Amino acid sequence: MSSSAPPLAGSTLSVNALAAPRVQALLARAGELGLRLQRTDTGVTLVDAGIDAPGSIDAGLLIAEICMGGLGRVRQRTGLQAGWPVWLEVSSAQPVLACLASQYAGWSLAASKEETGGKKFFSLGSGPARALAGKEALFDELGYRDRCDLGVLVLEVDRAPPQVVIDKVLRDCGLAAEGLTLILTPTRSRAGTTQVVGRALEVALHKAHELGFDLAHIVDGSACAPLPAPVADGVLAMGRTNDAILYGGQVRLCVTGTAEAARDLAQRLPSSGSRDHGRPFAEVFKAAEYDFYRIDPALFAPAEVWVSHLDSGQTFHAGALNMDLLLADWHREA
Repeated sequence: MSSSAPPLAGSTLSVNALAAPRVQALLARAGELGLRLQRTDTGVTLVDAGIDAPGSIDAGLLIAEICMGGLGRVRQRTGLQAGWPVWLEVSSAQPVLACLASQYAGWSLAASKEETGGKKFFSLGSGPARALAGKEALFDELGYRDRCDLGVLVLEVDRAPPQVVIDKVLRDCGLAAEGLTLILTPTRSRAGTTQVVGRALEVALHKAHELGFDLAHIVDGSACAPLPAPVADGVLAMGRTNDAILYGGQVRLCVTGTAEAARDLAQRLPSSGSRDHGRPFAEVFKAAEYDFYRIDPALFAPAEVWVSHLDSGQTFHAGALNMDLLLADWHREA
């Protein structure tokens, strides 16, 4: 099902350059958005969006668009739907570039206790700077590398990265310190919860890639998912944001290629195809002894999908919401 050329071969779009105006807006509105800015001794900009700063949902919306390399729109929609009052809407006319080459949390950044002089550090980096470093095999498959003197990376962490990790990011991205912005968004925060749920479309793109669907045939995408309230416990926060997509996420992809491939994608894409489907993610994670690699990868997918085959005009539908599971955890009558 693969095409002869990588799906992003020949793209001249720079996700870091396109994200830069949104990064500048984030910095300029820091006080309004509840953010705390810090400049390291070497000149890197750190944005605290929920560690010691309060952050905000609006910050999370903007961070989600930054994460998509400026090639996506993330909006909050209010109004009761399926028993829940607040939903996020995500869309992109460049979904492969925005979601896989930028938003996907695929860059492993770690440091030992010896390297940090204290606690070991680990985070998965997401956002445009991944495409400058190109450390993941995914970039060879996509046929894409970015070139820019500015870079921005989002880290879902509860503390600032140590200098050894910052130095690695600078070195691998080929950036001067003043060209790098690191945005820190713990999942337990409002901004962190928002930017994770804002990955509803990305989750579908990643699953499509895992299924072997020709990414060059995905030409447009949109998604929505309910936005839960944040919770202080890190595992429960992770559970809520994952559940929002696994059981409340709805995605529509517009594709070319054959109608048979589009139908097959629709059938195989929803999270209901996983053996772990039907239980809250926090419960699944605990049963896996907090090891992501023991969780069925097929679970990481939206609840409900529509795949529109543009050449025939047919739209194939599969999956369904499970709002009862979400509301059992999120909702209490006053």
